[in-house]
Amino acid sequence: MKGFSNHWKDFPDYIIGITKEIWEDRGVETLNRYYSDDIPVRTPMGIQIGNEAVKASTMATIHEFPDRELLGEDVIFSDDPEHGLLSSHRLLTKATHLQDGQFGAATGKRWVVRVIADCAAKDDTIYDEWLVRDYGGMVRQMGHDPKAFTESVIAREGGPEAAAKPFTPEINVEGTYRGRGNDNEWGARYAESLRRVMDHDFNHIKADYDRAAIGEYSGAQTAIGRDEMTAFWVGLRSSFPSAKFEIHHQIGMDADMLSPRAAIRWSLDGVHDGWGTFGAPTGARVHVFGMSHAEFGPWGLRREFALYDEVAIWKQILIAMG
Repeated sequence: MKGFSNHWKDFPDYIIGITKEIWEDRGVETLNRYYSDDIPVRTPMGIQIGNEAVKASTMATIHEFPDRELLGEDVIFSDDPEHGLLSSHRLLTKATHLQDGQFGAATGKRWVVRVIADCAAKDDTIYDEWLVRDYGGMVRQMGHDPKAFTESVIAREGGPEAAAKPFTPEINVEGTYRGRGNDNEWGARYAESLRRVMDHDFNHIKADYDRAAIGEYSGAQTAIGRDEMTAFWVGLRSSFPSAKFEIHHQIGMDADMLSPRAAIRWSLDGVHDGWGTFGAPTGARVHVFGMSHAEFGPWGLRREFALYDEVAIWKQILIAMG
């Protein structure tokens, strides 16, 4: 790879390798080399600017979950000659809540959730990042209801007026990466599927997904088959029926001894104006920051991984409600 150390055999090896080095090998100081000084890291809970903020949050997480493992399931990537490489890295992460921290008093409970991180890299350095953790799945497995947990977070932060605001387009920071992915057919195919679903064409799932398809979704949910997968998407879309759907980044790949696959970063932006996964409509302005992966087989989409942060969505709703 041009501009990267010979230590790495390819880009997925770099992404998986530095993730292990930072988190599991406790090499927090390596962020001084691997992350740019002014990197913006966007998550549904907000934005961190700069390497020092990333190091502080990394240490806090390592302290609260000292046995945390991050198992790299896939790295779907594109290579833009102008903007560098963009990896969409899907991890299966597991840990035990052993210390007090941002998730409250230690519960001793184990959790397993997925994370998707989009990282832009050039010259051996990560310089732009977008990240979705399944906080809903985490808090459920630690014994909390996501809405009640979010209420406690808002109270701890000083109430609705003082609480840290989740990510919305208004607070976004324009980073250096300006790429949109690639034009591979599998990315285009999955983008079209998401557009149809978000346009309320839920029959598309029943008609065109593999009959044995499996969905791995927010809240640490596993959906078996088309009907359960449809229920996940209906629950989200019916909460925000008039929200605008937008695709921000799209990658397709057919390589690495894996199924043809795709990675999409997307959003829903609008109002909580319907009954669905997030209960009775409140009229709150909500931005859903979503990331998805898909794998295809001979009978259609066979596996789907779709994440949004329930806690960030509840926080927007509850802050708006006062």
